[in-house]
This record gives sequence, structure tokens and C-alpha cells, in this order.
Amino acid sequence: MQAAHRTRSRHCQRGASAVEFAIVAPIVFFLLFAIVDLCVLFWVNLTMQHAVREGARYAVTGLSDLAPQGSAQRHLAVIEKIKENSMGLYDRISPRINGIGYGNPDQYGAGMFGASGQVFVLRLEGTWPLMTPVVQPFFEDGKYRFSVAATMRNEEF
Repeated sequence: MQAAHRTRSRHCQRGASAVEFAIVAPIVFFLLFAIVDLCVLFWVNLTMQHAVREGARYAVTGLSDLAPQGSAQRHLAVIEKIKENSMGLYDRISPRINGIGYGNPDQYGAGMFGASGQVFVLRLEGTWPLMTPVVQPFFEDGKYRFSVAATMRNEEF
């Protein structure tokens, strides 16, 4: 009698693992993708923070040798330095850059980073699209908006 009972219970359990996997797998995969998405957000933020810091370090020298050919504009050279250090993310984040040279009313252009000896703030704002539907409701328009900044004092140039 026990042998017949064992075979019957095995027969009833057949396919239970597949049903359990079908119930648990979507939750596990959504959590996995949400974790990957959040890790990418932190990576984008840190990468752009590094790029802005390098751009500010370049700006304090007063150089403009990285500017596009035919223009010796300092702000274009700094933007080029940021692009160089952004690991290709600069064009994907819809960036907005503003620099504030304290003591100088010109917000963008020649005086964007202030004069020699002045303190300036270089700020970059951008957005990054999210890929996981689980994470998207927590962000406006399903995009991560971030802002990174660096503050430095210009060298004597």
C-alpha cells in the first residue's frame, strides 16, 4: 500500500517545479534588472562627475587649445575636455552646462569661467533614460535627472 501511495504522490508532484519557477522567475528578473538599472544610474552620475571635475581642472589653467579649429574660445575647449572624459556618455545625456564666474556677469561665453584668480562653478545637468519598467514610476518621465558640479579657483593666467 505504501508503494502505491509513493508513486501516486510523485505523480501529483510532477510539474510543480515548473509552476513554481513560472511564479517566481518574473519577480527575480524584475529585481535583477532594477538592480542593474540603478547601478547604471550611479555609474553615469560618477562618470559625469569625473568629467566635470576634469573640465574644471582644465578651465582653471585659462587654456583654450582644445577648442574646435578656428575658435580659441575657452568655454568650447572646456566642453571638449568634458566630452573627452565622459566615456562617450556626454552626447547621450542631453547635457546643459553652465559656469558661473563669480564677479563676472557674463554667464556663458568668454567670461563663463571668470577671470584670473576668481572662483567659478562648473555645473552639468543631464537626463538618463531608464530601461526597467519597475524603476520608471519612481522617476519623472521615466528618466533619471542629475546634476553634477565642480567649484575651483582660477590660476593666475
